[in-house]
Amino acid sequence: MRTIVLLIISNVFMTFAWYAHLKNLQNRHWLIAVVVSWGIAFFEYLVQVPANRIGYRGSFSLAQLKITQEVITLAVFVPFAVLYMGAPLKLDYLWAGFCLAGAVYFIFR
Repeated sequence: MRTIVLLIISNVFMTFAWYAHLKNLQNRHWLIAVVVSWGIAFFEYLVQVPANRIGYRGSFSLAQLKITQEVITLAVFVPFAVLYMGAPLKLDYLWAGFCLAGAVYFIFR
Protein backbone atom coordinates (compact mmCIF):
# COMPACT_ATOMS: atom_id res chain seq x y z
CA MET A 1 0.00 0.00 0.00
CA ARG A 2 2.91 2.37 0.68
CA THR A 3 4.05 1.94 -2.91
CA ILE A 4 0.63 2.91 -4.27
CA VAL A 5 0.30 5.97 -2.02
CA LEU A 6 3.80 7.17 -2.86
CA LEU A 7 3.19 6.63 -6.58
CA ILE A 8 0.00 8.69 -6.37
CA ILE A 9 1.87 11.55 -4.68
CA SER A 10 4.66 11.20 -7.23
CA ASN A 11 2.23 11.36 -10.13
CA VAL A 12 0.59 14.51 -8.79
CA PHE A 13 4.00 16.22 -8.82
CA MET A 14 4.84 14.72 -12.21
CA THR A 15 1.60 15.89 -13.79
CA PHE A 16 2.12 19.43 -12.54
CA ALA A 17 5.77 19.39 -13.67
CA TRP A 18 4.84 18.23 -17.16
CA TYR A 19 1.68 20.21 -17.85
CA ALA A 20 0.95 23.06 -15.41
CA HIS A 21 3.38 25.37 -17.22
CA LEU A 22 1.04 25.22 -20.23
CA LYS A 23 -1.45 27.20 -18.16
CA ASN A 24 0.65 29.11 -15.64
CA LEU A 25 3.76 30.01 -17.62
CA GLN A 26 2.29 30.27 -21.09
CA ASN A 27 3.55 33.83 -21.60
CA ARG A 28 7.02 33.20 -20.15
CA HIS A 29 10.14 32.09 -21.96
CA TRP A 30 10.29 28.32 -22.28
CA LEU A 31 13.51 28.19 -20.25
CA ILE A 32 11.59 29.55 -17.25
CA ALA A 33 9.09 26.74 -17.69
CA VAL A 34 11.94 24.22 -17.84
CA VAL A 35 13.50 25.46 -14.60
CA VAL A 36 10.15 25.51 -12.78
CA SER A 37 9.27 22.05 -14.12
CA TRP A 38 12.62 20.66 -13.05
CA GLY A 39 12.07 22.09 -9.59
CA ILE A 40 8.71 20.33 -9.33
CA ALA A 41 10.15 17.14 -10.83
CA PHE A 42 12.83 17.08 -8.13
CA PHE A 43 10.11 16.54 -5.53
CA GLU A 44 8.46 13.96 -7.77
CA TYR A 45 11.68 11.94 -7.84
CA LEU A 46 12.06 12.22 -4.05
CA VAL A 47 8.81 10.24 -3.80
CA GLN A 48 8.93 8.11 -6.96
CA VAL A 49 12.33 6.50 -6.39
CA PRO A 50 11.48 5.24 -2.88
CA ALA A 51 8.05 4.10 -4.12
CA ASN A 52 9.59 1.94 -6.83
CA ARG A 53 12.28 0.59 -4.51
CA ILE A 54 9.72 -0.36 -1.86
CA GLY A 55 7.46 -1.95 -4.45
CA TYR A 56 10.24 -3.84 -6.22
CA ARG A 57 11.65 -5.22 -2.97
CA GLY A 58 8.14 -6.07 -1.89
CA SER A 59 5.56 -7.79 -4.01
CA PHE A 60 5.75 -6.01 -7.40
CA SER A 61 7.67 -7.13 -10.45
CA LEU A 62 9.20 -4.47 -12.68
CA ALA A 63 6.35 -4.83 -15.20
CA GLN A 64 3.73 -4.63 -12.46
CA LEU A 65 5.29 -1.42 -11.14
CA LYS A 66 5.18 0.13 -14.61
CA ILE A 67 1.56 -0.81 -15.32
CA THR A 68 0.53 0.34 -11.83
CA GLN A 69 2.23 3.66 -12.48
CA GLU A 70 0.39 4.04 -15.80
CA VAL A 71 -2.99 3.39 -14.16
CA ILE A 72 -2.20 5.93 -11.45
CA THR A 73 -1.04 8.40 -14.09
CA LEU A 74 -4.40 8.23 -15.86
CA ALA A 75 -6.28 8.45 -12.55
CA VAL A 76 -4.33 11.61 -11.65
CA PHE A 77 -4.26 13.11 -15.14
CA VAL A 78 -8.00 13.05 -15.83
CA PRO A 79 -9.00 15.17 -12.80
CA PHE A 80 -6.01 17.44 -13.45
CA ALA A 81 -6.99 17.95 -17.08
CA VAL A 82 -10.64 18.57 -16.31
CA LEU A 83 -10.46 20.49 -13.02
CA TYR A 84 -7.17 22.36 -13.29
CA MET A 85 -6.65 22.82 -17.02
CA GLY A 86 -10.33 23.14 -17.93
CA ALA A 87 -10.27 20.41 -20.57
CA PRO A 88 -13.61 18.78 -21.41
CA LEU A 89 -14.33 15.38 -19.89
CA LYS A 90 -14.38 12.88 -22.76
CA LEU A 91 -15.38 9.27 -23.10
CA ASP A 92 -11.89 8.67 -24.44
CA TYR A 93 -10.64 8.72 -20.85
CA LEU A 94 -13.02 5.89 -20.03
CA TRP A 95 -11.88 3.83 -23.01
CA ALA A 96 -8.25 4.43 -22.07
CA GLY A 97 -9.10 3.24 -18.56
CA PHE A 98 -10.60 0.03 -19.96
CA CYS A 99 -7.44 -0.56 -21.98
CA LEU A 100 -5.32 -0.07 -18.87
CA ALA A 101 -7.60 -2.43 -16.94
CA GLY A 102 -6.78 -5.03 -19.58
CA ALA A 103 -3.08 -4.32 -19.14
CA VAL A 104 -3.46 -4.71 -15.37
CA TYR A 105 -5.22 -8.05 -15.87
CA PHE A 106 -2.51 -9.45 -18.12
CA ILE A 107 0.46 -8.18 -16.11
CA PHE A 108 -0.89 -9.36 -12.74
CA ARG A 109 -2.33 -12.75 -13.76
